[in-house]
Amino acid sequence: MKRTRTSAVAIAMLVLALGLAACGEKSEDVSGEAEPLSLTLDFYPNPDHAGIYMAQELGYFEEAGLDVSIHTPADPAAPIKLLSAGQTDLAISYEPEVLLAHERGLEAIAVGALVNRPLTSMIWLKKSGIGGVGDLRGKTIATAGIPYQDAYLETILARANLTPSDVKVVNVGFGLLPAIVGGKAEAMLGGFRNVEGVDLRLRGKDPVVTPVDRLGVPTYDELVLVAQRQRLEQDPEPIRLFLAALARGTEAAAKSPQAATEALLEANPDLDPKLTRAEVAATLPLLDPPRHGRPYGYIAPGRWTEFAGWMRDNDQVSAPIPPAAVLSNAYLPGTIPE
Repeated sequence: MKRTRTSAVAIAMLVLALGLAACGEKSEDVSGEAEPLSLTLDFYPNPDHAGIYMAQELGYFEEAGLDVSIHTPADPAAPIKLLSAGQTDLAISYEPEVLLAHERGLEAIAVGALVNRPLTSMIWLKKSGIGGVGDLRGKTIATAGIPYQDAYLETILARANLTPSDVKVVNVGFGLLPAIVGGKAEAMLGGFRNVEGVDLRLRGKDPVVTPVDRLGVPTYDELVLVAQRQRLEQDPEPIRLFLAALARGTEAAAKSPQAATEALLEANPDLDPKLTRAEVAATLPLLDPPRHGRPYGYIAPGRWTEFAGWMRDNDQVSAPIPPAAVLSNAYLPGTIPE
């Protein structure tokens, strides 16, 4: 019995050592306790956060010496504001919001891509008879009323020689799904391919879901982790350790979708289990895509340059924004500290 216990302890210590090697050195304060780190989500816990909750469930943050607290914002526009005010260490936001924050003089730096492609989509139902964007003339399109998404719509329509005056646009806020299900609109812009798109499919509505980068909008990182520049300059190691632990959590989620779903449902019991399983299955390939030799969370500066140019051309920002002003890959797993 004693031999069995000793072997089990040895194995546990080996696993822990390997985990720490993957994450880097542990982060502890002078008292030897884990260092607190706060993360503010972009929205309520949902499948986009599967890697985060998997890392928390498996103890990867704890192994890295971090005491991570996860917070849900009252408003999806709040995370960068909280970050800039020093009320959170990390925030999840969107590439357009990071560029807009820079325009407002806020020092928000994207340090990793959580989802490195657009989720925002144009969605209609097959029964609507809409065969393409050109068929939207005279139709009602529900939007969330976000200014840069209104610019998405203008770009999308222009490819079909349409203008916003050729369609009826209704701002429904968070009511995109009810608008299209209830017949208030024939199409919607702003729903996520892995959320509203999956929900409509499970309802048997036969949706046509097209991400905006397939309709003329330059590709961009839908969700990014953002840190305050001053924090990165003064104490970057916890951010680095968090990203390494998140990479492990995301990989574990990809290998075990059921476990990832359970971790998410535990974090947010209000989620529908059946829908969440389907959404997680659709989301995991987007959270851990092929990396082509790049580290987890890599942000492509050239794509940000192109998208920032589109933002400027569409009057969302006033001047070109160089990538170095708004992003850094220096804190990703396997990179060399600057």
